Amino acid sequence: MIGNTVIFIWLGFLVLIAVLLFLDLGLFHRKDTVLTFKQALGWTGVWIAAALVFNGFVYGLYEQNWLGWTDYKSHHLSGSEAALQFFTGYVVEKSLSMDNLFVIAMVFAYFHVPLALQHRVLFWGIFGAVVLRGIMIALGSVLITRFEWIIYVFGAFLVFSAAKMLFAKEESFSPEHNPLINLTKKFFPVTHEFHGHHFFVNVAGKTMATPLFLALVLVESSDVMFAVDSIPAVFAVTRDPFIVFTSNIFAILGLRSLYFVLGSMMEKFRYLKPSIIVLLAYVGFKMLLSHYYPIPNGVSLGIIAAILTTGVVASLVADKKQ
Repeated sequence: MIGNTVIFIWLGFLVLIAVLLFLDLGLFHRKDTVLTFKQALGWTGVWIAAALVFNGFVYGLYEQNWLGWTDYKSHHLSGSEAALQFFTGYVVEKSLSMDNLFVIAMVFAYFHVPLALQHRVLFWGIFGAVVLRGIMIALGSVLITRFEWIIYVFGAFLVFSAAKMLFAKEESFSPEHNPLINLTKKFFPVTHEFHGHHFFVNVAGKTMATPLFLALVLVESSDVMFAVDSIPAVFAVTRDPFIVFTSNIFAILGLRSLYFVLGSMMEKFRYLKPSIIVLLAYVGFKMLLSHYYPIPNGVSLGIIAAILTTGVVASLVADKKQ
């Protein structure tokens, strides 16, 4: 019964995500139109509301033990603990993913992707991210379950990543040197112009990739690189694989609309990246100290909120002075 319950709940969540993605592209955004700031802001609100509603479901699932859910060994949390962990994981993932938006902006600028086509690239980028992150989270859960000491490896890696981001020099954006782009070009010739929203076209009997597909390849690869940092960070909040996965997926679902909200304002948030570095370092140290000085998730949520608020306020103040 427990095994059937776990499978049923997991499949139900995957079906929910599939339906949301279908409604997004198949119903509401079938046409290649430019999202206005007001529309993007509205959709950002919709995705945040969806995450909060699902968090209510998480509370009931763990508090009421629906279908014997908490009888499973990995789901022993109370409803309030599970809801707090989901929300904290959601905030951590959403925050760390913000840095990815700057990379996506550079990808679109490099390939001169029209605004009307950017939403489609982001949609399929998110679709691929759901699959890849699911694999990475499953692997991380197995490692932590079998090797408890791996949590220290994750923590040290996050601290190292923060230090690397802090001291790294600004590098020029050069997709032509990206190994995935070069690999793609070996398998498919690439057209010099866009062909609507198509990733592939048939030219003179030959299948060719369009620049839109190259942009998608870079968006997918950048998400994988950022997931290497963000997924271990969520494991610092909770070891429950269901909460790790669901909070992670809901956080990235709203990145498309958030990108269009922040697209015209990215340069104003100059201190957002330093705050993300501090957040990454904090989560890393939290993991390293987890067995000696465990920090409650409620306290962590307050610290994370303070770090992000400081970065945003400092950016706005500096922009106003300038």
